[in-house]
Amino acid sequence: MQKYGVLVISHGSRDEGWVRLVDEAVAGVVLHPDIPIYTSYLELVEGRLIQDGITTLEAQGVTDIIVVPLFVSSGSTHIDEISWALGVIPEPQLETDLEPFAIRARIHFTSPIDDDPVIADILWDRIKELTAEPKKEIVLVVGHGSKEDGFHQKWRTGLKQLAARVQRLGGFAGADVAMLLPDELRDRVQAVTADNPDYAVIVAPLFLSEGHFTRTVIPSRLEGCTYRYNGQALLPSPLISRWIERQIAAGVQAAYRG
Repeated sequence: MQKYGVLVISHGSRDEGWVRLVDEAVAGVVLHPDIPIYTSYLELVEGRLIQDGITTLEAQGVTDIIVVPLFVSSGSTHIDEISWALGVIPEPQLETDLEPFAIRARIHFTSPIDDDPVIADILWDRIKELTAEPKKEIVLVVGHGSKEDGFHQKWRTGLKQLAARVQRLGGFAGADVAMLLPDELRDRVQAVTADNPDYAVIVAPLFLSEGHFTRTVIPSRLEGCTYRYNGQALLPSPLISRWIERQIAAGVQAAYRG
């Protein structure tokens, strides 16, 4: 008999507050009571790693695991290594320290966040307080990024599409993107400012939760630049719970068709 379970996978952090925000988002997911859900982490959260989640769900009789990768971009190299370790793809594109997981259940892998419209809604909500005259403002969405060929392009495509959505929502004069890896944030802000000297630049960080990158890395790389920024990340937001629900529904539908 087929029994579904859900495995949410996030990166993990030593910051207990970071982990708590992810846990709260998953706790807010509304599911049929017969479908168990487990929040797992790629690293740094001992006892709650991906294999722990698989083992726990299978012990509850789960035959089909809907995997929801709670990462902001399909350009993340972690998506590649996790997909391989779960048996979703035959080989990883990059070398990885992960080992294949011990799995009996069927795996149904859904997609990461990328340019989902609900994420644009969250970003717009986060920067609303920074805007005064949208027609004289340019929004710049910044993500972690990647220097790896192929992964870099996926990051850029997702960021650009998301920035365009936020531009439309806020009625901004323009939109641009930048990545921390490679280190292009300062150059992009300076270029946008030079090309649009009478316009304000609003920096919107695309990070799941506030932490080292939003509090320290971004401000330090923009020291001396003129910009508006509040460092607010995607979480906490009930919309992340709704996004997870939609990913689960899509995963179940795909599993049913398969």
